[in-house]
Amino acid sequence: MDWYRLRHTVGMILTPTAIGRASYLKKHGIFYHMGDGCMTMFRKIPLYPKLISVGNNVWIASGVTFVTHDVIHHMLNNRYGEDIFSENAGCIEIKDNVFIGTNVTIISGVSIGKDTIVGAGSLVNKDLNGGVYAGVPAKYICSFEEYVEKRKSNPNIILEREKKRLSDKTVSECWRHFKKKHGMKAGIGKPERGKETK
Repeated sequence: MDWYRLRHTVGMILTPTAIGRASYLKKHGIFYHMGDGCMTMFRKIPLYPKLISVGNNVWIASGVTFVTHDVIHHMLNNRYGEDIFSENAGCIEIKDNVFIGTNVTIISGVSIGKDTIVGAGSLVNKDLNGGVYAGVPAKYICSFEEYVEKRKSNPNIILEREKKRLSDKTVSECWRHFKKKHGMKAGIGKPERGKETK
C-alpha cells in the first residue's frame, strides 16, 4: 500500500462514525466525487480511489470492496514471455439514493443508477439501473417503489440502547416480531438463562 492510501486509511480508522468517514473522503478529495448526505462503513482506501464517483445520499455498509483494476496482465505477460499486455483499470460510478449492503464487491466499469439497493454479499459486475438487486452476480429482485411499500409494512420497532447495546425491552420486542413472522410460540427459541449473547 502506498503512503497516500496508508495515511488516509489511518485517517478513516481514526474517524469514529460512518457519516464522519464519508465527510473525511469528501474533505480530502479522495474519490473523484463524493456527494452529500453519505455514510461509509469501510475504512481501507481502495487502489485508484480517483476512479470512484459517489453521488448524494449513498450509504455503504461494511466490507464493501471496490475493484478498480485487475492484474491479469502479469499472468498473461509471464505466459507469453513478453510485455504485450498492460494493467486494466476502470471507473465505478454510484449515483444518488443508493444503499450498498455488507460485503458487496463492485467491479470496475459499472454504474449503479439512482434509487438502487444492492443486497449483502452481491457481486456487481454490470450496470444496475434502479431497483433492488442481490446475488452473485447481482440480479434484479423488484422495483425501488415495491421495496419501499414492503418496508412500510414492516413493524416499526424503536431501538432503545443501554451502554451502546440494545435494551432488554428492544431485544424482547425484536424476538416477539421474529416469532410471530415465523409462526413460533412464545418461549420457543429463547436462549438458556445466562447464555444470552453479549
